[in-house]
Amino acid sequence: MYNRLISLPESGDRSFFLWGARQTGKSTLLRSRFPDALYVDLLKSEEFARYLQAPQLLRSELEGHDPGRLIIIDEVQKVPSLLDEVHWLIENRRLQFALCGSSARKLKRGHANLLGGRALRYELYGLTAQELGRDFDLDRMINRGYLPEHLQCEEKFWKRSMLSYVGDYLKEEIAAEGLVRNLSGFADFLNVAALSDTEPVSYSSFARDVGVSANTIKDYFSILVDTLQGWLVPAFSKRPKRRVTLAPKFYFADVGTVNHLAKRGHILRKSELFGKAFENWVAHEIRAYNQYCDRFLEIAYWRLSTGVEVDFIIGDMHCAIEVKASDRPRDDHLHNLRELVKDHPEIKHRVLVNLEEKRRKTVDGIEIVPAHEFVRGLWSNAWF
Repeated sequence: MYNRLISLPESGDRSFFLWGARQTGKSTLLRSRFPDALYVDLLKSEEFARYLQAPQLLRSELEGHDPGRLIIIDEVQKVPSLLDEVHWLIENRRLQFALCGSSARKLKRGHANLLGGRALRYELYGLTAQELGRDFDLDRMINRGYLPEHLQCEEKFWKRSMLSYVGDYLKEEIAAEGLVRNLSGFADFLNVAALSDTEPVSYSSFARDVGVSANTIKDYFSILVDTLQGWLVPAFSKRPKRRVTLAPKFYFADVGTVNHLAKRGHILRKSELFGKAFENWVAHEIRAYNQYCDRFLEIAYWRLSTGVEVDFIIGDMHCAIEVKASDRPRDDHLHNLRELVKDHPEIKHRVLVNLEEKRRKTVDGIEIVPAHEFVRGLWSNAWF
C-alpha cells in the first residue's frame, strides 16, 4: 500500500466526509489510518437493508459508544436518511464520524442533511507521482491512469478491469441511483466527452453529437462532476485586455478512463494523444497538490479568441503553466506564455512542463521544467 499524502483529522478529533471516485482507495485508506474505528459498510446488502428500513437503529446501536473512537460509514450516499441520525449523534453525543462515498449527487438531489459545516470535506484522488515514489512511471500512468487497482493490475487483466470499472459505474452509480432516464444516451455522451478531454466545452456541439438538448448535456456534465469522474476548469477572465474565451474546460479525473472510452489503445510518446494525456496528468498532479496541501488556490486556464492558450493559471497570478509533451521544446512552444504577460505582466512564475531531461530557464524568465522535476517542484511549493 502506498502512503497517501492526504491529511485527515485524527481519530475522535473532527467528523469529516471523504469523497472520491470509485477505486481511488478510500476504504483502504480509512481502514489503514483508523484500524480501531467502528466500521459500517453499506455495500453489504444486509447492512444497507437494515439501515434503509430503520435508520434510527444507528442511534440505539451507538448508545454508550466511546466518543474518542471514530465511526466510519462507507458509501453513506446509499442511505441519505442516516445523515439525520449522524447529525443528532454529533450534536448530542459528541461522536465523531468519517463519512465515505463516491457521489454526493443523490444527497444533493434529495436535499439530504449534509451536516451544515459540522463535518469537514476531503476528496481522495487517484495516485500521484509523489505517492508512487520510486514506482513512478510516467508512460504507465499515461496509459493506465491513476487508480491503484489499474496501475497495479497484471498486464493480461488490466483492460478487462477497465471495462468492468466503466460498466460498474454505468450500472451501479448511474442506473441504480436513477441519475439519468436514458442510460444509452449517457453512455454515448461519455464516449464523446472522452474525445474532448482537456478541451473547452461547447454544450451545443455536444448536443448535436449525442442527439440530446444542450440542457441535458449540461446535466450530464454535472453528473460526471458530482460522481467525481471529472472536473471543470473555468476560463481566466480577470482584467482582460483582449477578447478571451469564457467556456470552461473539462478534465476526466482518471486518464485511464479517457483512454478506454476513446478507444485510444497504447499511447506512445511523440503522438498527439500522448500530448493530451500528458496534460491530463499535469492537471491531476496540480489538483491533488492543491487539495492535499490545503492551498485551495483557484485553478483556471487562459485562452484568447484567436486560439492562443495557456493551460493553467494558478491562484491570483501566482503561476502560469503550459504543457508540451516534447523532449526538445522549441521557441514557438513558449509563445503562449509570452503572450500572457502582455495582458498580465503581474504573473509571478511562468513554467513550461515538458519531457526534456534537464531543467533550464530562458532569458525572459520562463522555466522549462521536465516532468519529474515538475513533480518535485510542485510538492515543495516552488511556485506557490
